[in-house]
Amino acid sequence: MTDDHGASLADRVEGELRAGIGHGTWRPGELLPSEGELAGRFGVSRTVVREAISRLRAAGLVETRRGRGSFVLARPAAQDFTRSIGTVRNLEDRLHLLELRRGIEVESAALAAARRTPATLAAIDAALRRMATVRGSAGDAVEADFAFHRAVAVATGNRFYLDLLDALGPGAITRPYAGDEHDPGHVDRVLGEHHKIRDAISAGDALGAAAAMRTHLDASRARSAQWWK
Repeated sequence: MTDDHGASLADRVEGELRAGIGHGTWRPGELLPSEGELAGRFGVSRTVVREAISRLRAAGLVETRRGRGSFVLARPAAQDFTRSIGTVRNLEDRLHLLELRRGIEVESAALAAARRTPATLAAIDAALRRMATVRGSAGDAVEADFAFHRAVAVATGNRFYLDLLDALGPGAITRPYAGDEHDPGHVDRVLGEHHKIRDAISAGDALGAAAAMRTHLDASRARSAQWWK
C-alpha cells in the first residue's frame, strides 16, 4: 500500500510517530493514542498503524502492554555497545539479547570443540565445579554461570569471541536467577545443560557442542519468558 509519493503508508506513519516522540509530543512513559485514534489522525487503516507500532517496538522506542496500549520508552543516548547492554528494559529486550547470544555462542561452542586444549578444558571444568557449589546466592550463581560461558569463549582461541562476551558481561545472565527462590531446581538444570556442552567440547564434537549450546540458550529463553510474565 503506497501514498501519492510512492512511500509506504506504514513508513509515513512510523516517521511521523518517531518525529513526535523525538520532539516530545509523547514523552517517555506516556501512552500513545489508540490504534483507532492514530488511524483517524493519519487517514490510514488500523493495519497500517499496527505495522508502524511494530517497527517502533522493534527499534526500542515503544513497549506494548496487553490490554493497555503502547507506551513510549526512554531512548538511550548515543553510546557504545558495552553501555547499551545496561539498557535492557523489558521482556522483549531480554529475549532479543538471548537471540544475540545464541548467534554468538552456538558457533563459539563448535569452535571450542575443534580447538580445545587441556588448559582451556580445565578452565571449563573449573567453572562447572564452581557453579556446582553455588546455592542461595543469585549473584554468585550469575558469576559462576558467566564464568562457564566465558571459558568456552576462551577455548575458541579467537579473542573476538571473548571480547564480545566480555562486552555483554554477567548482566546478560542476571535476570533469570531472580526467580530461584520460586524454582530451587534451576541451578541444577542449568548445570546439567552446561555439562552436556562441556562433554561435547571435550569429545571434539563440534556439531554436538553447537547443538547443546543451542538447546541451553533456547531453554534460557523459555525460562526468561516465564519469569518476566
